Amino acid sequence: MSRVYVSIGSNIDRERYIRAALAQLQQHYGPIEQSAVYESEAIGFDSEPFYNLVVGFDTGESPKQVSATLCEIEAVNGRTRDSSGLAARTLDLDMLLYDDLVLKEGKLSLPRDDITRYAFVLGPLAEIAGERRHPVSGQRFDALWSAFDSSAQELRRVWIPQVSE
Repeated sequence: MSRVYVSIGSNIDRERYIRAALAQLQQHYGPIEQSAVYESEAIGFDSEPFYNLVVGFDTGESPKQVSATLCEIEAVNGRTRDSSGLAARTLDLDMLLYDDLVLKEGKLSLPRDDITRYAFVLGPLAEIAGERRHPVSGQRFDALWSAFDSSAQELRRVWIPQVSE
């Protein structure tokens, strides 16, 4: 079994789609570990704020199979893709890590570059996988988060009943 971490984001009917993603991931993969849910502003385009979190789960699927499942869950939940990628979305599921695999194959890139680029990815990842190490830099995620300048990317923890603790 491999440990996979996935970033979940939504800025359209946020609570509904976050709940749907968690339910569908749990139905497909079994027990999932999840970070708190955070609200953050859209980056790179003008839109409503996002809800974001990170989940971890174990799977016997290959990275390509996990990626296909994530795309299927997005599609079932009304995700449409703008050619630029910078648009409001019902659901955004991005595989961040697949064990310690380093892979660049088509659109699939592991570990995902967003980990060290965005507070809404690194913060929640460090919350549930702080002791794990980045497969390329070797740094622990909690150390990366401690050193991250999040002043331009404020995270606000939000509580969604039966989703957050």
